[in-house]
Order: sequence, then structure tokens, then C-alpha cells
Amino acid sequence: MRAESIEAAGRSPVRRLPAGAEPTAGGVHFRVWAPGRRSVEVLVDGEGATRRLEPEPGGWFSGLARGLRAGALYRYRLDDGEALPDPASRFQPDGPHGPSEVIDPDRFAWTDAGWRGLRPEGQVVYELHVGTFTAEGTWDAAARELRRLAELGVTAVEVMPVADFPGRFGWGYDGVDLFAPTRLYGRPDAFRAFVDHAHALGLGVLLDVVYNHLGPDGCFLRSFSPAYFTTRYEGEWGDPLNLDGEGSGPVRELVVENAAYWIREFHLDGLRLDATQGIFDASERHVLAELSRRAREAAGDRGILLVAENEPQETRSIRPPAQGGHGLDMVWNDDFHHSARVALTGRREAYFSDHRGTPQELVSAAKHGYLFQGQRYAWQGKRRGTPGRDLPRHAFVACLENHDQVANSAEGARLVRLADPGRLRAMTALLLLGPWTPMLFQGQEHGSTRPFLYFADHRGELGANVRRGRTEFLEQFPSIKGAGLRDRLADPASPATFAACKLEPFDPERAGQALALHRDLLELRRTDPVLSRQGADGLDGAVLGPEAFCLRWDAPAGRAGGRLLLVNLGAQLDLGSAAEPLVAPPDPRGWRVSWSSEEPRYGGAGTAPFDDGRAFTLPAHAALLLAPAGEGRD
Repeated sequence: MRAESIEAAGRSPVRRLPAGAEPTAGGVHFRVWAPGRRSVEVLVDGEGATRRLEPEPGGWFSGLARGLRAGALYRYRLDDGEALPDPASRFQPDGPHGPSEVIDPDRFAWTDAGWRGLRPEGQVVYELHVGTFTAEGTWDAAARELRRLAELGVTAVEVMPVADFPGRFGWGYDGVDLFAPTRLYGRPDAFRAFVDHAHALGLGVLLDVVYNHLGPDGCFLRSFSPAYFTTRYEGEWGDPLNLDGEGSGPVRELVVENAAYWIREFHLDGLRLDATQGIFDASERHVLAELSRRAREAAGDRGILLVAENEPQETRSIRPPAQGGHGLDMVWNDDFHHSARVALTGRREAYFSDHRGTPQELVSAAKHGYLFQGQRYAWQGKRRGTPGRDLPRHAFVACLENHDQVANSAEGARLVRLADPGRLRAMTALLLLGPWTPMLFQGQEHGSTRPFLYFADHRGELGANVRRGRTEFLEQFPSIKGAGLRDRLADPASPATFAACKLEPFDPERAGQALALHRDLLELRRTDPVLSRQGADGLDGAVLGPEAFCLRWDAPAGRAGGRLLLVNLGAQLDLGSAAEPLVAPPDPRGWRVSWSSEEPRYGGAGTAPFDDGRAFTLPAHAALLLAPAGEGRD
């Protein structure tokens, strides 16, 4: 096969991305980083000749292939040897092992010019996995469900990772093509249509991205350069990306530009950064700070949200660079989840063992965010967290369920199957009215009982290793560990495991009680003049009993009153005398119940008067929202 040179980098057009294939008026411009390679050729499907790229300084190769158009399938041939997909491919129509496709990002006709994006305050997030969110498991099918989420009161959907990965199904955290949305859910323009439709409905879209490692199957970056990865740090899921060692410049650029790419070319409203503790960088300016700056530049005048998952609970993620931080907006708060789950289920094993689910823990989470801000964490035998009491409450994302926590069990069971209904309604009220940023997991709003299990379509030895690793992870739970565990666990590589996790079709009649609960709470959160400010005017809380507590919001300046949320996860509590000033009514006529989790339309038993002038009565397994009796019903 003959090789033909193509136009060199000196005459190249202005590029959107530093690497990859980009259509231009005269053809397609290719650029790839392959230091240490003598030659790089473009092999286009259906052509009899390869096109040789010209070397640039720093290990780059580039060139303009005239006459080529979007839709062409291509690979890079390295040193006249193996032909591999593009490390910066925008689409892999046959998966990570197949050829890359030239994509023209300008072909999609956006209609969201008036969309201004998201701001940190006032958000309600909904996490979903495209492959299991609907029976079809596609962008088009998921888009048809967005209207009901907007009507529910959700403000942003957070999509689990979509960077292409091998196999027929998976969570997406083993992605290998950072710029290529997986073909399993549709073509790239179907993703754009999903975002465009969301914006038309007033919904933002966040994307979960993984920069702490790449998947074990279908990743060819080492063939282009070993410098993509480092062994100087120990990664939990494999060798981390090389972000601060020799040759790390183009690797840092890959990560930073990938974040900007999703914001710019897919109009996304933000990113959720997976396991940022595994993004190792000892540089003077951390790559996450660069990523934050670049992503915001790509957004222009649109507001975006950058959210970190950080297991050690390092609050520098959401501090400004001027204070040594990374400039992100929010962090997931595992402490709230763990305390709430222990309170609901009573189980305190494995990584739940440092949480007791007490009223004080839940009050402290509302007031201060993380519970562990530098104290010793017995489960890990070391200190956990850094100070964060000065951070805004909306910076902490709180949830009762997410993909990890539902799946970290033998059966992937939802809380609706594990918790008492009344207690779960009360805790849902705390989640959705609390001062943090609440997040729901797909199906939670309509009481779905479908499990969410770990699934990944890996075959052979890799599949066996994944199954073994999953089993070993779950053995930390004494209630799961034991004879027959390996036989009890669903096989992650089985299509039946994947199918079992697909949500049932939404049925408003079946979902009636759960749906009404979530809808009414989110309407309160949005419209109540006190709650909607997320404690900006003052928030305090107190323990009222062994399983009971209150949160009190102060009213905005110039307004009398406030709001009092009472949560009782135990037996009925009769307070003939309440030596706690937070429950004192701001109105001489006392309190009135403005909302109760015990309303029959939610499945409750009804609510007796709370304040009869003689005693306060807090029903069992319930939450009550109180407003001053003299204030009109909002």
C-alpha cells in the first residue's frame, strides 16, 4: 500500500481541539501526539493509499487531507505497523476496537441560543444512566422523559459517563475514548438533541466524566506514547494519567480540552468529576484548576456547574484558586448519605460504621456539610476531611440514593424495599427541603423497586477478574459475606443483570403516592420564600428526642417568622414542655402545619394538630413543616 504525503501543519487551519480529525473547507485536518514514533499515516476505509502526516516539534504529527469529508472512517498506522483508532476520536461507530469516524460538530442545528445555563443556587439534580433509564436505552428515548422531570421540579439531569467503552452495556466508568460518546445510546447528534430538548424545557445537563483512569479494554494510548500514564502514583483502578511527570504537557492538555469540548460542542451545563482523589498532580497549578478555567472559558456567558466526587472530603476542590483551591462549585456529600441510610436501615457495617444516623449527625450535615472535617475516621484508621464550615450550603450535594450506593449491596435494592415507608417519607422531606443541593437517582421519584447492580460486558479473563473484584469489594459487609456469596451475586457480564436494572415504564397511576410526595416537596422548595433561599438568612437545628430533631430557617430580612421542619424517625413524641428555643413559635398564635409527610395522598395515616397551646405532638415516622400561624398559607 503506497503512502502519500498530505499538507503539512504549517498550512493547517485553525483547530477547535489540539488533537483529532476536524473537517475544514478543504478536507479534514488530522493531528495526533505520538512521541517516539518515526511515522504516522492515516488509513481511510475504502482508499487504496495511506496519507502520511508530517512531524511537528514535541512529538506531534499533522496534516490536511484534501477531498475527505465528515463520515469518513479512519485509523492511524504507527511506524508502518499496527493501525489504531484516534486517541481523540469524536465517534467510534463500531466501538473502541473499530475505526474512528470524522464528525462535523457544526451539522447539528441548535435552538438554545437563549439558554443562559445554571448557577450554583437553587438546583435539584437527577442522576440517570442512559442505558437503563428507558427500555430502549437511547438518547431519543431518554429525551421523551425529560418533560416529566421538569414538571416534577428537577432543574438539571446528571448523566453517567458516556465516553465510549467496549461491550454491549456498562456503567461507563471504564471508558477509553474520552471525546467519543458511546455508540450504544445513539450518534453524537442524538446526544446534542437530548441537550437541546432539555434546554427547551428549562433543564440543564451535567455529564459525569472520568479522568482518574481509563478502562482496561480498548485503550490504545500506550501505543501512541507510554507517557500518557504514570506508575509514580498508585491508582485504585489502574495506572493514573500522567499529569505532572515527564511528557505530561499533552496529557494535561487532553484532559483540560476534553472538559472544554463537552461544554462547547455539546452545550453541556457542567461536569461531575469522578473520584478526584485519583487525579494525581503535584504541579504548582493543579490540573483541576486549569480544567475549571478552561471549561468556563468554553461556556462563554453561560453558567456552568463543576461538581467533584472526592472520597477523602478535601474541601480545596471548591475553594477558589486564589486560596489554593481548584475553583469547582460543588462536592458530593457522602456523610449525609451514610448517616441518612443508617438512620433508615439501622445497618452500620463497613464504610457506614463511623456513622450512627443520629439526629445530631443530620442536623450537623444541614448546618456544616461534611461531618468529617479532619477528625479520625475509624474505618480507615486515619483522619478524614478538611475544614469546610465556612462554605455555602448549596455547595454540598446530598442524596439518599446514587448509582454506587444502590449497587453496593448483594441485590442492588432500593431504599423503598429496605426502609419503613413513613421513615422514608420523612427522610425524603429532609432531603428535598434541606439547605444543600439535593440529588435524586433515576426512578426514586416514583418509588421504583427495580435494582441497580454493577454491570460491565467484559468477557474471558477480564470478565472473571471483574466478577472476582466485585465479590471481594462486597465482602467488607459482614451481612453479605459468607457461604454462597459468589453464587448470590449477579454476574456483571450477564445481559440478564443489565436487563434487570432497566426502569419499569413510567406509570403515573402506579407512582401516585411517591410522585405526589416528591412533586409537592420540590414545589415547596422552589416557591416557599424562606426555604428557597437555602438557609442564606440563617439556619439552625436542635435534637428533640432519641430519633427526633428540628431545623429552623430564619426569614429574609424585613420579613417576620421563618420555617420549622420537624423530623421524627421514632415513636410518637409528646412535648408537654419543650426547653428548646428553636421550636418557639414566632407568632403568639403558635405554629400551623403547612405540610406533613403523613398526608393520606402520600400513603400516610393523617396528621393531628401539632400545637394545641398545651403541648407539641410530633407523630411517629413523620416530618412536619411549620409556618407561623398568623402567616397566610403559601
